[in-house]
Amino acid sequence: PKSELTAKPASTAAKEPSAGLGKKRGRPAADNTGDSAPVPKKQRGRPPGSTKSSSTPPTERRGRPKGALNKAKTEISKITAKASKSTAKAKPAKAAGKKAAAPTADAAEDDGPHYWLMKAEPESRIENGQDVKFSIDDLMASDKPEPWDGVRNYGARNNMMAMKVGELAFFYHSNCKVPGIAGIMEIAQESSVDESAFDENHPYFDEKSSRDNPKWHLVHVAFKQKFPEIISLETLRSHAEPNGPLEDMQLVKQSRLSVTKVTKAEWDFIMSLA
Repeated sequence: PKSELTAKPASTAAKEPSAGLGKKRGRPAADNTGDSAPVPKKQRGRPPGSTKSSSTPPTERRGRPKGALNKAKTEISKITAKASKSTAKAKPAKAAGKKAAAPTADAAEDDGPHYWLMKAEPESRIENGQDVKFSIDDLMASDKPEPWDGVRNYGARNNMMAMKVGELAFFYHSNCKVPGIAGIMEIAQESSVDESAFDENHPYFDEKSSRDNPKWHLVHVAFKQKFPEIISLETLRSHAEPNGPLEDMQLVKQSRLSVTKVTKAEWDFIMSLA
């Protein structure tokens, strides 16, 4: 019948409940009927009070720690100073392997007697009304040591003040036709005041010198030997070339000095020429 076709059975009018409710899309409505406490809403960002936590270690800063620069400079200075000391100590060890420098002539002379050369004028020359001539023959003719007076040069004076009794000196003829070494004399008396500087009649009187403050000194010399021939200045100069035995001889280097030093090597060489 048509009524049966159009009428739905009662069982289809109301659907049987399913095992679970149908899930609705979107956020569910708040359930105010529940007994549980509402869940706090989660906030974005850093939680309050979390910036200063006693359990959180301090944030490490980038870059050089405070005071590290000064400390580093101090350490570098210490290392540099230590290295400098080590280098300074190492230099003598390196130099030890080198050949020791030969002692100078002056250093060698300090251990032994000194030798000298003293100039006098063998030919007549009048100075302040007096003849200043004095040769090796005059010294040889004297029966006592003669004073070597009249020296008015500080360098020559200082050399005489350094002389010791028994030391030898070349007698040098100066201001003559053939200047050169004529022989040998010996220092018989050491330095004393040159009284001729106070004598107004002496050729080498010095009004600035006084007995209270004497400026000039002399030594006494005695004859030792006369050479058969003069060892001329020309001959001496010929051996004073570079690398020659008399290259550094004071007679050649300081020709105006009337009293000069002679080294042992120079003395021995000149004696070989006599």
